[in-house]
Amino acid sequence: MTDPSDFSTPPPRPTAGPPRLPRRIPLWLLVIPVVLVFIAGAFISGRAGIIEISDREVGVIVNYITGSKTVVNRPGYRIFIPFVEQAYKFDKSPQDFVMEGERDIDPNHVRKLTVRANDGSNFWFETLRIQYQLLPGDAHIVLDDSGVGNAFKQNWIRTFARSILRDEFGKYSAEEVADTSTHFLAKQVTTDRMNEALHPHGIHVLEIITPKPQFETAYERAIEDRKVANQEVEKLKIKIIQLTKEKERRLANIERDKATEYELLLGSLEALRIASEKEAAQMVLEADAYAIGEVASGQATEQGRLQEARGLEEQARKDAEGLAAKVAAVAKRGDILVREALAKKMASIRFEIIPYRRDPAPIRIEHLGAVPGGKQ
Repeated sequence: MTDPSDFSTPPPRPTAGPPRLPRRIPLWLLVIPVVLVFIAGAFISGRAGIIEISDREVGVIVNYITGSKTVVNRPGYRIFIPFVEQAYKFDKSPQDFVMEGERDIDPNHVRKLTVRANDGSNFWFETLRIQYQLLPGDAHIVLDDSGVGNAFKQNWIRTFARSILRDEFGKYSAEEVADTSTHFLAKQVTTDRMNEALHPHGIHVLEIITPKPQFETAYERAIEDRKVANQEVEKLKIKIIQLTKEKERRLANIERDKATEYELLLGSLEALRIASEKEAAQMVLEADAYAIGEVASGQATEQGRLQEARGLEEQARKDAEGLAAKVAAVAKRGDILVREALAKKMASIRFEIIPYRRDPAPIRIEHLGAVPGGKQ
């Protein structure tokens, strides 16, 4: 519903009188805009006493009274005392320093790197990248050496990169630089030298990315020809290794076959030895049996001969006794037996006595011999 007061008559206008002076504006109304501007400026300038640090940033809070510097490496908000302290932020994310092209574009993008090799030839890298970053723990050193913001990206890498790269890659000949192992070694030494020079300024080189070096056309062709020749040499080396392995394999097979034959021969010899031992044992058994038989036969023969000898001995003894009896008997009869024997002997002899004519008076008779029947 409509309030009846809304339809009331308007109040009468005041009558014109003398002009009034303008009302004075309160001082606090003038202070508020100044304070707001001051606060906005403080926030914009980072002097409002609070600062936000992202995960890609590192902060440094400087105390102007004590001169101390505090490094803040944890993401989030950090409170400090305005006008007594000041906070600065630095980018700690990895950065790229590029060397390519024929001219400098900005501090982090300069002309390509050309190197003179130790053999007098020139080579270059079309695009060379150096990845680096600020050392978060040394952010206060970066503040002192380089200043605030991105000042550390302007000169330090550019100052050392070209000279150190030329020094290290220039130690080798163009042919050596084209070798992967030499290339890697030069990059490693360059990285170490650059970190040695940049660490005192709070900067660390992460990696140096170098492409294949480029040479003049004639030299490139010579390198390619040499590479082809080296590849042929490598193929020949591989072939030699393969042939050597084949030779070793064949020798191993021969040795294995010989070893097998040797083992078979040893087996055959062992079988022959066992058979010979068995045969020898059998012969020993047979010899022992034969010896036992012969010994038994000999012993039987010996016993028989002993018995026979004893019989003969007994017979001889009896004969001897008989002979002794005869001798005794002869001894008893003496000359009679001798005369009887001579008589018997003389009875069978016929004598013929012829006078010896040459000697009319022979005094002896010669016996010319007797023949059976008394004939001479």
